[in-house]
Amino acid sequence: MVGRVRLPRVVQVRFWGEVRAGRAVAPASWAVGVSHRTGQRWFGEAGGVIGNAPGELGDRYLLVAEREEISLGIARGESARAIARGLGRSASTVSREIDRNGGRDGYRAHRAQVAAWERARRPKVAKLAEAANSELRKQVQARLLDGWSPEQISARLVVEFPDRPEMRVSHETIYQSLYVQSRGALRRELTACLRTGRALRKPRRRAQARCGRVQDIVEISQRPAEAEDRAVPGHWEGDLILGAGNKSAIGTLVERTTRFVMLLHLPDSHDATAVRDTMITAIHTLPEALKRSLTWDRGTEMARHVEITLATDLAIYFADPHSPWQRGSNENTNGLLRQYFPKSTNLKVHTAQDLATVAARLNSRPRKTLDWLTPQEKLTMLLS
Repeated sequence: MVGRVRLPRVVQVRFWGEVRAGRAVAPASWAVGVSHRTGQRWFGEAGGVIGNAPGELGDRYLLVAEREEISLGIARGESARAIARGLGRSASTVSREIDRNGGRDGYRAHRAQVAAWERARRPKVAKLAEAANSELRKQVQARLLDGWSPEQISARLVVEFPDRPEMRVSHETIYQSLYVQSRGALRRELTACLRTGRALRKPRRRAQARCGRVQDIVEISQRPAEAEDRAVPGHWEGDLILGAGNKSAIGTLVERTTRFVMLLHLPDSHDATAVRDTMITAIHTLPEALKRSLTWDRGTEMARHVEITLATDLAIYFADPHSPWQRGSNENTNGLLRQYFPKSTNLKVHTAQDLATVAARLNSRPRKTLDWLTPQEKLTMLLS
């Protein structure tokens, strides 16, 4: 059997010269006197880089010739925007290409091309797989077991390993490693360590608001503009979190500017009368500066809202039906509270002291939206 005729190396060199000049694989092959199949084989053996032949596999990836133009543009002292204009690319594409490949001082077209080949290879090893980085994997698993959220883990790794980029991982990668088991990175049992405790990721969907016949409501559209921009404290959002069979409940109040939480103890009932009495007692504990407005959904537990306003001088507004995002701070807080008050449990077993302890824990937890201040610190700062 006669083996394949080995072509001189100079032919391959000429082929890659044609590719770097911007030709597709087929024209480059024909230009050096080899078949299209041979050219495809050489291209595939080099990594099969998407986008390095115009029209061959896609146009959104930089070509070899474009990387060389970027290198020349840097040498001429041109800005990323000027280089991008000459290439017909967006400035962000060129800027990102330079930053990820050594910056303006260290950019080399050949080195950038090799890096692109490596990034384009498939399948990739999951970043949190044992074979990729066992140290990073152990750090993430240990923090999950300690009850840290993926976002907290991701941010903390940057703080603890500032000079080790290999010890960085995004929170989305952690979630995917938990929920997408085909990646084989983290054990599915670790999902129990997340605050939600979900074994499967759930798609977003519209929450079902409890729409009742509440009379004399004041629409949220009439709420003062100062409540919308969160510049002035004293505007609250409220709701109930319900227990098993909707037979028990805890009232939640969240201040919009500081995310300060108050919990309403409803041990006997959560009907309109019980909510009215408990709400009035709670509001009377607030300083006048914090009694500006309250926004609630249209649940029947607020049927006696007029009496609450008369007793406390607190204006009450109602969100539109099926619009939980209009009380976003309260919805988010209710999600955090489920860590302490799980669904399908009897909430009547929790005492008023239990509720005060949980509220204190949330109010002393640093929040990203407050630049890592706690709600208690932010409230104290504003009141002083």
